[in-house]
Amino acid sequence: MNKRYITRLLSIPAYSFFLFGPRGTGKSTWLRHTLKTPHYFDLLDSSLYLELMRNPGHLEALIGNEPEDTWVVLDEIQKIPILLDEVHRLMTKHHWRFTLCGSSARKLRRSGTNLLAGRAITLNMESFSYGELKTDYNIYSALETGLLPFVIQSPDQAQNILSAYVNTYIKEEIREEGLVRNLPPFVRFLSIAGILNGQVVNGQNIAREAEVPRSNVDVYFSILTDTLLGHFLPSYQPNLKVRERRAPKFYWFDPGVARAAAGLIHEPVDKSWKGFALETLIFHELRVYNETYNRFRPIRYYRTASGVEVDFVIEIKKQTSGEASHIICIEVKLASKWNRKWEYPMRSLDQQDNIHVDRMIGIYMGNQTYHFDGVDIYPATVFLEKLYNQEIF
Repeated sequence: MNKRYITRLLSIPAYSFFLFGPRGTGKSTWLRHTLKTPHYFDLLDSSLYLELMRNPGHLEALIGNEPEDTWVVLDEIQKIPILLDEVHRLMTKHHWRFTLCGSSARKLRRSGTNLLAGRAITLNMESFSYGELKTDYNIYSALETGLLPFVIQSPDQAQNILSAYVNTYIKEEIREEGLVRNLPPFVRFLSIAGILNGQVVNGQNIAREAEVPRSNVDVYFSILTDTLLGHFLPSYQPNLKVRERRAPKFYWFDPGVARAAAGLIHEPVDKSWKGFALETLIFHELRVYNETYNRFRPIRYYRTASGVEVDFVIEIKKQTSGEASHIICIEVKLASKWNRKWEYPMRSLDQQDNIHVDRMIGIYMGNQTYHFDGVDIYPATVFLEKLYNQEIF
């Protein structure tokens, strides 16, 4: 693919906002292309960093005598958390609009920083999505190397880029920001978390494999979620009569990054890994669509103690005292041919009280679309096209 700008689905809001997302997802590129403000301050610039660290009040002088509603961008804001006090003052004094960009809000929260008391909304940016790539979207390469902009723009260098990505993350996000005191145990955890991408989290087992205390596992997972490198998928609990498995699943934000974290980026990709990678891609697309189209619907998975599982349950309408919960069930399979036995978990959930299953959808890697007695079966890319055409929810 030629190295060109690819339009993102996020849009600039009318007022100040935080923009968070993993490193390398294109936050800075998007801001420079979209806002085109002359007041763009990158705190990776060491001289600027030192000046504003010593004298936060210099920010006003650097911006100058600008009118109301002028946009000001502070990139890598987590490097100087105290600067948010000055941002707050300038928003009140001059009514300037600020974009505060970073890879994590963790350091901001831990330092007790002024998060602007609701004066700025929060947007998240992830890897490219089907809705952005469109005809350039290649699901087969996405399963193996993901959708990071650097990977999409230089697919022949994907393995090297992803290896460097994990190493850079460990260096810049973890060691330099001081998020963990002892790095080697966290590195062991990263590898295990990569291998277990898309699986139910068993903290005790992970602690044993990583040779760390059980409490450390929770801290390490919180680091991954705070830096938006991964997301928990909670279990759906429709009623108390069914014995639910309550532990969440954990998905990395990008299957290529998960594979690199697992230390498998230079190994052949086996079928089992691709199965979880396909789930990871679908979860990624559901999250991106959910936020950029302002749906904000809870996404869960469903699994009973007997092992009956539905990959994704999207709650369209919450249960009330007078009406059942409305949901959409989605089952994802790597296979090129659909097996109708895979519909059973969705149909089983449809039989429960206080639940109304609006749609049952199967996603697979074949070429044909089917409609089996209330169940819609779509090839993966057909599903994604319908998702971004707002035909799913």
